[in-house]
Amino acid sequence: MIVELTRFRALPGTEAVIDEWMDFLASHPKEFKETLEPEKMYVESIFREQRDGITYLYWYSVQGEDPKPVSESDHWFDKKHIEYWEKCIDETFVPEDLSVVLTAMPDRVEHVMRPLEDTHSTCTTCTTCTTCTTCTTCTTYISALTCAC
Repeated sequence: MIVELTRFRALPGTEAVIDEWMDFLASHPKEFKETLEPEKMYVESIFREQRDGITYLYWYSVQGEDPKPVSESDHWFDKKHIEYWEKCIDETFVPEDLSVVLTAMPDRVEHVMRPLEDTHSTCTTCTTCTTCTTCTTCTTYISALTCAC
């Protein structure tokens, strides 16, 4: 699992375009979510900071290994996202990756943060429970799924 927090500097005078960009992302939640799976993106958050008259955008993400870059996407939503990126992000500024010191999450959350092909919709390891919400063998949380027991 890849956990990142990266700071990007915005081009001067692009604050209104950044507002438009963030409104675009927020107003298309269905399309935004559709594009996350191919990137193996489990969490994506964008933060904005104004410091000394300069706007910075921070991307926080939790992503699976070997993700597909957004630049390889054919989805119209990603193409529009990249257009905004090119209008707003200062490519002369080297992005700053903050160092991850610690990442912690419950096992049940970590278990579902996997590519779709790595997850299963039924509990196949538990053989004794009848109305489980957590597999008694592998401790997989399956409350929204049908247990195969």
